[in-house]
Amino acid sequence: MNHHPTIKPPSHARTLAQSHFRTLRLGTPFQPRIDALGFKQDWYSWAGYRAPHSLWDEELEYFAIRSQAALFDISPMTKYRIEGPDAEAYLDRVTLRDVTRLKPGRVHYTAWCADDGFVLDDGTLFRLSPTRFRLCSQERHLPWLLDSAFQYDVGVEEETEAVAGLALQGPTSFAILRDAGFAGIERLKVFDLAEFPHDGTSVTISRTGFTGDLGYELFAPADKALSLWDRLMAAGEPRGIRAIGYTALNRARLEAGLIVANADFTTSEHAIRTDRLRMPDEIGLGFMIDPEKGHFNGRRAILEARAKKRLRHMLVGLEIEGNIPAEHAIVYYRRNQEVGLVSAAMWSPMAKRNIALASLQRPYGDTIADDLWVEIYAMRELQYQKLMKRAKVVPRPFVKLDRRTANPPADF
Repeated sequence: MNHHPTIKPPSHARTLAQSHFRTLRLGTPFQPRIDALGFKQDWYSWAGYRAPHSLWDEELEYFAIRSQAALFDISPMTKYRIEGPDAEAYLDRVTLRDVTRLKPGRVHYTAWCADDGFVLDDGTLFRLSPTRFRLCSQERHLPWLLDSAFQYDVGVEEETEAVAGLALQGPTSFAILRDAGFAGIERLKVFDLAEFPHDGTSVTISRTGFTGDLGYELFAPADKALSLWDRLMAAGEPRGIRAIGYTALNRARLEAGLIVANADFTTSEHAIRTDRLRMPDEIGLGFMIDPEKGHFNGRRAILEARAKKRLRHMLVGLEIEGNIPAEHAIVYYRRNQEVGLVSAAMWSPMAKRNIALASLQRPYGDTIADDLWVEIYAMRELQYQKLMKRAKVVPRPFVKLDRRTANPPADF
């Protein structure tokens, strides 16, 4: 007699739960074009989407940004539509910068904090009309945004999947948009935005970007993504347009001295250890805070930390001797006292300098900015060699390009 219990086949729900690892990364609206160009098959997951580290050659992709024009898919970036009579008052309450000064047709870089003054994320706020905004960010914040909208006459809706986004960056980007038929594009100044007709609908184009170069960002309905890509590629072929991956973009943003959430600082929702939390002043975003502005999330804690000198960290730009990037190197004072960590580093082809971003404990990097060293481990013939290299605090951006802000934009 068989006393073993009958083994039941797994339920459908259980099967799905156990096979979650088979779920493929999502494709963006531009995926057919990007997949066709992805010779290296070098992908990573960006907010659940399949995104390229590099498509063909990360070095040449970087130089496409600096000497031609580079097309980068920003569709996975989280996007929220915030609309209603109280949209301005609501956003002024939850973000650091004064939204009443942001005019329709303009964009500003901003950040938002929890009540204790620690940064939840940074991003860009687009004012599309007096009562309609688009907030773009690295992380997802819908529950927090909805909770914060209590008693405001405002609607908050995520539109990440519905809106396709492209960054077109580099010296020939303006000429490409003009040649593609976007009439009036020359009127856009830095942080301006406007609507342009495209394929029976409209595309929002802003003079913004993450490269410190002349550049634009384009947002279109997802079903018009491929026609927008093809329009730009056709117009850009004579001017050297190239699709790029994140590695090249990351190099350009470092030269521009720009920070990345959960790379150069840990957002307060992700931080497990309390000493990893950062206030805006500790990551170079203190310029956003207007003490004269009315109440906003974290205001009391931020101003109190300033008044009582409780700010413990400082994000700085470093120039390091030699040419070996100091990626994730420990920073020392007088070669023996650990005072911080490098979060991003590279040898800059534009600046011809070994540059880095680092988070240092105050007062290092502030009142004490000399006798700093970084510890670099260089692989030399299958053996690591420890190098102690001098570092000095330098202003950001590391590379400043006049063409980024020129009006009208130059025709390269």
